[in-house]
Amino acid sequence: MRFRLAPTPAQEQALLDHCSHARYVWNLAVEQHQHWRPGRSSAPGYVEQSRQLTEARREFAWLAAGSQTVQQQALRDFAQAMSNFFAGTHGRPTWRKAGVHEGFRIVGRRGLQWDVRRLSRKVGEVRVPKVGWVRFRWSRQVPDAAKSFRVNRDRAGRWHVCFPVIPPPVIGPGTGEVVGVDRGVAVSAALSTGERLSVPGLRDTEAERLGRLQRRLARAEPGSNRRARVKIAVGRLKARETDRRKDWAEKTSTYLVRRFDLIRVEDLKIKNMVRSARGTLDAPGKNVRAKAGLNRSIHAAGWGLLVKRMEQKAPGRVEKINPAHTSQICHACGQCAAESRESQAVFRCRACGHTDHADVNAAKNIAAGRAVTARGALQPLGGAMNREPQLVLTSG
Repeated sequence: MRFRLAPTPAQEQALLDHCSHARYVWNLAVEQHQHWRPGRSSAPGYVEQSRQLTEARREFAWLAAGSQTVQQQALRDFAQAMSNFFAGTHGRPTWRKAGVHEGFRIVGRRGLQWDVRRLSRKVGEVRVPKVGWVRFRWSRQVPDAAKSFRVNRDRAGRWHVCFPVIPPPVIGPGTGEVVGVDRGVAVSAALSTGERLSVPGLRDTEAERLGRLQRRLARAEPGSNRRARVKIAVGRLKARETDRRKDWAEKTSTYLVRRFDLIRVEDLKIKNMVRSARGTLDAPGKNVRAKAGLNRSIHAAGWGLLVKRMEQKAPGRVEKINPAHTSQICHACGQCAAESRESQAVFRCRACGHTDHADVNAAKNIAAGRAVTARGALQPLGGAMNREPQLVLTSG
């Protein structure tokens, strides 16, 4: 659960100091592990790094002025990040940059290291070590089971406090209804029911102002006060766009998991799809600017976020379907022909003449779990609802 913090100017400076200390400790840990080479002794683990942190706090007064809890937790977070990296679930931990990675975490028993209290209907307070009681907007009940919280500052200058909690899964309606979701750029999510949903982005006036600010930012002198002011203005517009995308994903995912028992989506490899086309100096890429624009559009459509939230809210009720030829199959007769998709929005079957919106037709095929073999034959989905579909292209 995330709440909006409202620190005073003095508290904000203290929070920034905590962020800088956590970032400093994290970057030192990254440097130690990057220094390791085959043949050298192993990089220090959490226990050794904690001992080194104690020595550093004894030697440097500016580091000792900060919270030991914040600094030790940064080392614990780094140790967990390295464990995730060696497990193959995450990438290697990288450097944290001022102005981008502003945050820290507090872990411990409530009432000792930290505490929360409510002041009025819409105002609460959280006690941060060496900062004091910081007010936040009480928009919902703070979970009593929370054993930690995280404070962060986004690029727009907004402070938030987050309490970890796992909400209960959303129960389906029990009707057995299945829906297919086709994700696209022009239409963010087309449903097999015929509904077409799009992420609300920046308005035309906001996008025009963002362009002006970005050009002004490119002309500003690095390190100047003017550049800092323009960066904040750009960050506010970017945060507004991100907030709208997240709000859309939350509302759309809740709407789908409450209305349908089974949700089928394409198994898209988004990370591969948004890979840069720049190439190298020896082999430069082609249509780099067009591919970069497509990548931005894919990110703006919130493809991954929508499916991620549905899987979290309704575990076991989201199935991923092989996306092969789903946009070329006629839902009415099953004929597969690339020529049937006349444009981005129009699908007209060359065999039976069936006409539909192209994305809706694809969503209907996804709902049916259809795939196409190499010979062009339809391969229907079989099995129970909670089983992962085995739809693959077979060799001829």
